[in-house]
Amino acid sequence: MRAGLAFLVVAYCLSQFFRAFLAVLSPVLRDELGATTGDLATASGLWFAAFAVMQLPVGWALDTVGPRRTAAVLFILGAVGGTMVFATAQGPGAVILAMGMIGFGCAPILMATYFIFARQFSPLMFGTLAGVTVGVSSLGNLLSAAPLAWAVDAFGWRETLWATAAFTGIVALGIAALVRDPTKPDGEANGSFAELLRIRALWPILIGMFICYAPMAGIRGLWITPYVTDFFDASLSQVGTATLIMGLAMVTGSFLYGSADRIVGTRKRAAIGGNLIVAAMCLWLFAAPPSGLSLAITMFAIIGLFGASYPLFMAHGRTFLPPHLTGRGVSLLNLFGMGGAGVMQFASGPAYAHLSVNLGAEAAYGALFAIFAAAILLGLAAYMFSGERPA
Repeated sequence: MRAGLAFLVVAYCLSQFFRAFLAVLSPVLRDELGATTGDLATASGLWFAAFAVMQLPVGWALDTVGPRRTAAVLFILGAVGGTMVFATAQGPGAVILAMGMIGFGCAPILMATYFIFARQFSPLMFGTLAGVTVGVSSLGNLLSAAPLAWAVDAFGWRETLWATAAFTGIVALGIAALVRDPTKPDGEANGSFAELLRIRALWPILIGMFICYAPMAGIRGLWITPYVTDFFDASLSQVGTATLIMGLAMVTGSFLYGSADRIVGTRKRAAIGGNLIVAAMCLWLFAAPPSGLSLAITMFAIIGLFGASYPLFMAHGRTFLPPHLTGRGVSLLNLFGMGGAGVMQFASGPAYAHLSVNLGAEAAYGALFAIFAAAILLGLAAYMFSGERPA
């Protein structure tokens, strides 16, 4: 199982790569395919939307057929196939289709990993394992920054994507060969998503999941590149550096949040405090835009560090899940987390376009970040009503 988990972690590393790599590819896609910021916002949003919609069938599949077949089959069909479609794209429409396919394929990977953790490790260990998994897998986020910019510059973006498709295929075959499905206890009850939704203690956590991951994912996955380009005329290498530094901050944040409940005392206080800092940074970008590239990168790094609270929300929700609904439960939590990111990505493109007409291009960024801050504060207002249960 250790080898199988290693392949799942590498697969989630690729998932992190795919959700963020448009930030670096956007200049070349604009120049060669005529892709606009709106096109790329749609493509990024479709990745999250496909990822989120798939959580319902993924949750059912994890509880019924197990993580091995669920993860391997979807990863081959979606992630490998979508990357190949992307590599042959001749226009923005193909990019949008490819991103939807890749989101579809990446949907089961983290949930398969969490399903195994929940079945084979104690609840006390779940938060730490979840944080470590996201932290290690965030290497993909880093690879989608400066290393991707170097590879595109050295070999071309199509060649880089073909190599990525080949590697993704190898990882998918590794999952199929090495992952072992946890044993299902005899006599375990069946259940449904409706049963989960009757657990009222989950509702504030689901709202927090829906809101709080989205701004950080949107900024790292899309908005950091046009921001530093339009404000500071950043080159491709500078864009790569900016996204790399924010990605490193997200890795660090994932590890910190994985053990935050032991440091702060409660998951709830740690999640609220960290996301209040993210909201404050977004409001700062609105009220007093940074005067230099270094300060802007520092602010985005702070957003990445304190916005990486996804594992903490997941561990918080995990404590309320009945054992027979483990697969459906972690998938439902993930549905809200990725669904919120998808909705915000879809909405952010038209919102920015509207704001830029009325306020001008640069002021529109500040207004967009203010919207992100307002969304975080609303999400935290609902999350404050959540309870806590010992792990």
